[in-house]
Amino acid sequence: MEDDIFSSISNGAHIEAKFLQTFQKNFVQVQNILDQNRLLINEINQNHESKIPDNLTRNVGLIRELNNNIRRVVDLYANLSDSAKSIDVSSEGESANGRGVQKRVRSSH
Repeated sequence: MEDDIFSSISNGAHIEAKFLQTFQKNFVQVQNILDQNRLLINEINQNHESKIPDNLTRNVGLIRELNNNIRRVVDLYANLSDSAKSIDVSSEGESANGRGVQKRVRSSH
């Protein structure tokens, strides 16, 4: 019984560490994309204000790139959400030991 408890705690810590690693990786990727988006938006605004036909034409490609970056950010957040959900499901299964009991069992003491 004690081994099961320590095993669950160890597995839970491993799952949490993996989630934190994934979160940090995704957060860095999101931050880099958002920094790039800021530069794109600045360039788009400058091109728009210049009203030079070539610059306005260039904005089409820049706006597409901006939209693709936004999709990437959404995907990263979706992956992060899925990871969090899988951790929740995993931790429920470990604490239940496959018996379908609640996550926490209170003692009667």
